[in-house]
Parts: sequence; C-alpha cells; structure tokens
Amino acid sequence: MRIVVCIKQVPATNDAVIDPETKRIVREGVQAILNPFDTYAIEEAVRLRARLGGGVEVLAISMGPPRAEAVLREAVALGADRGILLSHRAFGGSDTWATSYVLSQAIRTIGNVDLVICGKQAVDGDTAQVGPGIAAHLNWPQAALVSAVREVSTQHLVVVRMHEDGHDVCELSLPAVLTVVKGINVPRVPSLKGVLAARKSEIPVWTPEMIGADPAKIGLDGSPTRVVRTAPPPPRNKESLRFTGTAEVCAGGLLRELRKRSLL
Repeated sequence: MRIVVCIKQVPATNDAVIDPETKRIVREGVQAILNPFDTYAIEEAVRLRARLGGGVEVLAISMGPPRAEAVLREAVALGADRGILLSHRAFGGSDTWATSYVLSQAIRTIGNVDLVICGKQAVDGDTAQVGPGIAAHLNWPQAALVSAVREVSTQHLVVVRMHEDGHDVCELSLPAVLTVVKGINVPRVPSLKGVLAARKSEIPVWTPEMIGADPAKIGLDGSPTRVVRTAPPPPRNKESLRFTGTAEVCAGGLLRELRKRSLL
C-alpha cells in the first residue's frame, strides 16, 4: 500500500507582499516554512502506516521552487519514507486548479497509490481547494475536513468528517483522497534518527515532461482563475473594555456588552 501526502512551503510571516501586476504573493526573500496544516497530514499518514502494519510506504510530494526541498526533508524527518519535488518554471503561477492537476499527474506517475492525504488548506491562500481538486482530477472518492479515521484497511476507510452542523461518519473505498483538520492528531517532534535520515534522503526533482503534464493546463496560462483585485483585510478593532468589581459584577457587565454587540 502507498500513501501520498501533498505538502506545501508557505511564507513564515504575516507581512506578505502582493505583486501589483500578477496579484499573487511575492515569495522571494521571505522566510518559508512547512504549511502548518500539512504537519497533521504527515502525522496521520505515519499513524495509518503503523496501524496497517508492514508493506506501507508514505511518500511526500510538493510543487514549488527548488528551496521547497526543505519541507520534503522535514516530512522525512517527521516519518515519511521519501519525498519528490515538482519544480519547473512552467509550473509558476499555477492556481488551485492547475496545482491540483499537476499533483494528480504526479500521483498517476508514482503509481499504485491507495490514499492521498492533504492538510485542510494552505495558510497563504486559505482556499481549501487543492485536496478536493486532486480527487476530481483522479475521479476518486474524497472526504474533506476529516477529524478522525475510525477504521482503515487496504480496501476502505471509515472517517469522521466535520461540517457546519456537527459531524458525520463516512465510509470510502480506496483509492481515495482525504483532507484533515488539526484536531485529528498531535504531530510528533522529529527524532534524531528521522533528522539524520532526512539529511541523507535523495529528493528527486520532477518536471512537467516527467509526469506527462499538458502544457496548456499548468502555470499562469493554464490557470482559469483570474485575480482582478487584492486588498489587505481591514484592521482589527483594538478597542478594549475593563470591568471592575466582583466576579459576578464583571461577568454581568461582559454579558450585557456582548448582547449589545449582538455577539450572543
């Protein structure tokens, strides 16, 4: 059995700069980290490998510039068996549709993949579209916002999925795609053995030709999304109120203020 985890390198700062022409985040010169939600995806893949026993491989893949190799090494340090980097200038500017297409082509190229796990979203885009997009390109069943995996075998999964009204329980036949939320587990700290393995690990770089990607479906020209305008979010209201008196008086004052502001 083979489990693929799709991960992303994202800016480590909230002070992201938007290119006024492309309307996309400028990543050059900005410190980058592994997308926090992806650590839960890696951890869940490693836990599922342990639950299933021998013969299961966990493979991390990422699309990005050459420096994204660092997050693949981090994935190996966290328990993945190996990593693959999808990197080429032709991939640059890909939107979520094109990105999910590229990742799906890589998954097809890897072959014999039974399960794909993604973090629920990337913190730089917050679209939560890539995981479901991979499932659509592969025509595989999917479950988004998964908070627990109750049952797992080489043929099926039973998962708990969060939604607006609570949660539901879904059974999926494999192969399938999951996106997971942070409540699903607690990611481990890399072990010394994992760090040493990550340093020695070879990270192959795959190009569009190596995964059979259609040039018309990748990059900026192959992306159907067009960003017309971008703007920073409005500043948060930093006004604060201080309540004094006994606990009962403070609690009553807070309750009245929340009701006045229609927050309760």
